[in-house]
Amino acid sequence: MVIGDKIRQMRIKNSLTQEELANRCELSKGFISQVERDITSPSIATLIDILECLGSNLREFFSDSHSDDKIVFRQDDAFIQQNDDLGHTITWIVPNAQKNEMEPILIRISGGGQSSVYAAHECEVFGYVLQGNVALHIGEKRFKAKKGESFYYTANSSYYLRNHSGNDAVVLWVSTPPSF
Repeated sequence: MVIGDKIRQMRIKNSLTQEELANRCELSKGFISQVERDITSPSIATLIDILECLGSNLREFFSDSHSDDKIVFRQDDAFIQQNDDLGHTITWIVPNAQKNEMEPILIRISGGGQSSVYAAHECEVFGYVLQGNVALHIGEKRFKAKKGESFYYTANSSYYLRNHSGNDAVVLWVSTPPSF
C-alpha cells in the first residue's frame, strides 16, 4: 500500500518540516523522506508513532472518515524530548496539538540550564511556572517569574527561558500558533 504521500500531506498540514517530524518521532530526517517517497515502509510500531506525532492514528489514517478528536490525554500519550546540551526537557502533553490553534508543552529546565533560543515569529506565548524560578529573555529584556506566576507576550523578538538557580524549574508553556 502506498502511504508516503498521505503522510507528507499530513506533515505539511501540521506545518512540520521533515526534520521536526523526525525529531518528534525519534527517527532520522532521511527515514521520513524515504517513507514519504515510498522508498521504504515503516514498521507498524513506527507508523503508529509517526501518526501520533501527526495527530492521527491507524484507524483514522486508513479510513476515509474521521472519528471524533481525542479529548483526554493520559501521561503515556505524552512525547518527551531531552536536550542535554542546554539542560532542558520538553514534554508534549497533547501530542497532536500541532494541528490545533495552540500547543501546550511542559518544559523542565535544570539548574543553570536554558531552553532553546527561538527567533521572532508570529506567535503568542503564555507560560505558567509550576516549579522553581525562571528568567524570560525577550530580545534584550529580562523578566523574572517564580512558582505560581505567569507570563504572556507576542513573540516579535527572539526569546528563551533560563534557570539561574540550582534547582529544576518547570513551566507550562502554550504557544499559538504551535511553534515547537
